[in-house]
Amino acid sequence: MPKPKVAVLRPDDTRIDEAVCYLQSLEVSPIADPMLSICPTGQAPQQAEYCIFTSPTGVKFAEKQGWHQDGTTVCAVGHQTATALRNCGYSVDVIPSTFTSTGLVEELADEVEGNTVEIARSAHGSDVLIRGLKEAGASVHETHLYRLKRPDTAGQSVKLAVDGELDGILFTSPKTVEHFFEIATERDALSSLQSELEETVIGAIGAPTERAVRRHGGSVDIIPARADFRRLAKDAVNHIREIQQ
Repeated sequence: MPKPKVAVLRPDDTRIDEAVCYLQSLEVSPIADPMLSICPTGQAPQQAEYCIFTSPTGVKFAEKQGWHQDGTTVCAVGHQTATALRNCGYSVDVIPSTFTSTGLVEELADEVEGNTVEIARSAHGSDVLIRGLKEAGASVHETHLYRLKRPDTAGQSVKLAVDGELDGILFTSPKTVEHFFEIATERDALSSLQSELEETVIGAIGAPTERAVRRHGGSVDIIPARADFRRLAKDAVNHIREIQQ
């Protein structure tokens, strides 16, 4: 039996290389098709009483720009972001029990009134944090540490999916979903893609990514219990093998 073909759409940095190696270790044929390029803005977080980080990528750029904690209460949306902060020498004071913007707003709602809050993240975040924290009485500022662009090379996985040649696709952020379906629309292949995806195992790393897939007319088969790429890949590959038996 030929190895399953699984598309991975991680950013075009070390993450795509690591993803390919891991998929190879699972005895599948990875189709590397990065859907994101990360472009730093060169900005650093402003000083505030609270500073919120939503991704390890944001942490990396904040450290590179020389941001100092200086007594700021640091909040991380999720354990991966918290780990990145600690690895850069920052302490982490708040991690919401639900790893979402809504979960963090609920965690902070009773303590931020009258305080300044800095949100350090990409230029593509939703307004859930800003709106919720302002409603809780905080003075909120947002700094865009990086932007996400679609690489010119992206699209191989879309063609394979339309041709029915993929066994699985791993989506790791809402933006990867957006770019994937955007390419299909530009190629006038959206309806064909949506039809073929019914026979393809779709993995989404978390609820926001799952919602993005559904918004574009797809359905999600696998959401790992933990927002972790290896867990996502392993669960999806196991599901593919169950179907093929």
